[in-house]
Amino acid sequence: MKLYKREVIINMNKIKLVTDSSCDLPKEIIDKYNIDLIGLNVSFGEDSFVGGVDIDNETFYKKMREEKELPKTSCPSPDRFIKSYECEEESVLVLTLTSKLSATYSTAVLAKDMFIKENGNKKIEVIDTASGSVGAGLLVIKAAELIEEGKTIDEIVKEIEKCKEEVVFYGALETLENAIKGGRISAIKGGIINALNFKVIIHITEGVVKPIDKARGEVRTLKKVLEYVDTNATNCEQKRLAIGHSNCLDKALKVKELIQKNHKFKDVVISEVGSVMGTYTAQGAILVSIL
Repeated sequence: MKLYKREVIINMNKIKLVTDSSCDLPKEIIDKYNIDLIGLNVSFGEDSFVGGVDIDNETFYKKMREEKELPKTSCPSPDRFIKSYECEEESVLVLTLTSKLSATYSTAVLAKDMFIKENGNKKIEVIDTASGSVGAGLLVIKAAELIEEGKTIDEIVKEIEKCKEEVVFYGALETLENAIKGGRISAIKGGIINALNFKVIIHITEGVVKPIDKARGEVRTLKKVLEYVDTNATNCEQKRLAIGHSNCLDKALKVKELIQKNHKFKDVVISEVGSVMGTYTAQGAILVSIL
């Protein structure tokens, strides 16, 4: 009888973790924590794909270089989330791409309302990470660790909401090609900046990507990014470093080496920026995040 009661408690505390494909986490981490990954859509003209499912990163970056128009991304349908909610776990925790870049958060909430209306027997919490790519990925890893520690879903939500304020997230764009294609910067201005070999440095905060600086050449650009990271890097031994790269692994490894000269982290994750965030960053971008 005691064994039966213990099994019931374990099942009730089990939490399913769901996120979307913009988190750019390596497959080994997705598999390690049994994370359910909901693919966002990416389309080139009339051709539509589910990122990470119908199109791999190598093919995506090749097509993006060849196409004259910027690919378009769109959020998944509520059905994809509902299928995730139809699980044996008593609770479901969902972390999504920032709502300021995508309707994915709203879709996950809509799916929650639809599911509960029909079933009414599951606790579902949806969190807007106010981030994306490796910044959101670090929050997903944190949530997975808290689940492993046996925290309740309410405790985890509270902790993740706190961690959202602590994420450090900077990056460098190799080219403004996608900004030009997307009409966010004029072809003339963007062409001049590219011709002068200027790289744009970005800060991802409060769910928004903000250009904050620029530098000429790769060496100076990475140096500036690392200066911004250094300014905000504290208690690194207790934190995790994540480096995302848009089809430029060698550059990511170089950044890792440079950062580790000054800081020692408990863990380092290197991952490729997928089709969702890659649409915004273009090839050659480096993203650095700490949590």
